[in-house]
Amino acid sequence: MLADVDTWVLDLDDTLYPPRNGLAEQMKALIRRRLSDHFGTDDAGARRIQAELIAAHGTTLRGLMITDGLEAADILQFEHRIDYSVLRPDARLVDAIAALPGRKFVFTNGSAYHAEQALPRLGLAEHFDGVFDILAGQLIPKPYPESYRRFVEQFSIDPERAAFFDDLAVNLTVPEELGMATVWVGGEPEPGTAQYQVLAPRRWRVWDLSAFLHSLTAPAVSPSTM
Repeated sequence: MLADVDTWVLDLDDTLYPPRNGLAEQMKALIRRRLSDHFGTDDAGARRIQAELIAAHGTTLRGLMITDGLEAADILQFEHRIDYSVLRPDARLVDAIAALPGRKFVFTNGSAYHAEQALPRLGLAEHFDGVFDILAGQLIPKPYPESYRRFVEQFSIDPERAAFFDDLAVNLTVPEELGMATVWVGGEPEPGTAQYQVLAPRRWRVWDLSAFLHSLTAPAVSPSTM
């Protein structure tokens, strides 16, 4: 399974850590506060403006830069108020990622600063060969094709030998079209469901990322040893 893969591409938020720690919710709340301050509105108004910006431009960041002429560095200041102490290493996940053969990359719609704060706290900083962030994508986020093309070009990725992991199914469409194996991470399985589900050739739904990754590198058990 995935024996032909030598490049592993993983999303950061809600993929390399579980949603239950609240970090992603922190980020959303801080972004809405930034919108409230900028537009002089309440939280409900900020939610409406954010939805409109995302629908029109892909991300709040890109929308604010295009419609209001704000600078990326100014908008991204909210990241410096994030409480990253909620992140903890998952030893099983660290070991599983360390054991993967080949190159490993983080592909995030966040900034490199955000990844630089999160990865060490997750115990993963030394196990990745690079980070592709929203600025490297020239503010064009997943799931837009241009972002993936820039990533493939920057790191000389052979899509046929790559696997892409993300907690949002919509972010896996373009990788599939490029020829990558894809893994949809997260959610709650039905009672009695296995740790992962095969959706199609080279496509998986995974509820326990570390268990799935360990299954890729675990030594085969011969009948004679059983």
